[in-house]
Amino acid sequence: MGQTQESRRKSRDLAIVIGIFKRSQCGVNSMFTSKAIGFVSSSYTKTSEIPKGPGAKHEAEGVLKIAPEFAAGLQDVEGFSHLFVLWEFNKSEGFDLLGRPPLDDRPHGVFATRSPRRPNPIGLTVVELLGREGGDLRVRGVDMLDGTPILDIKPYLSSIPMERLRRGWLAEAEVRRAGGEK
Repeated sequence: MGQTQESRRKSRDLAIVIGIFKRSQCGVNSMFTSKAIGFVSSSYTKTSEIPKGPGAKHEAEGVLKIAPEFAAGLQDVEGFSHLFVLWEFNKSEGFDLLGRPPLDDRPHGVFATRSPRRPNPIGLTVVELLGREGGDLRVRGVDMLDGTPILDIKPYLSSIPMERLRRGWLAEAEVRRAGGEK
């Protein structure tokens, strides 16, 4: 029988408490409790609808609906063209340290992928800011499900020149897919 959402939530809360206990046993006490600052309004209702992998176009528009008690924190956000959005994979359960991403048949560590099955179910997306109306941010580039909790928003800033960026295993997988085995 499948677990109810409430029993999954209780299991997850217990896992967090156990994690805090284990961390305190080894001297690491930096655990925090996250609080959603808002929710995503998106056309995606199933993960299968979200484009994935290299070449995937993330053109979907959506709204980041920031809770009224956090709306003052949006002051001056309109001056930025793009934003980092930190969010929770609230539908994901458990984690795998190794997995095969959709575009490669070789296993990779979870920290080298964008898998939702992570020890801490935190997602990161860069979106283009299209406009703001009060606590609502209209954005393009949404790759989150409708109702996804938003943990934080930060302006997108990068001082790394494009020619210095590396794409890791993705570059190799793209070469293999194009027929040039690497």
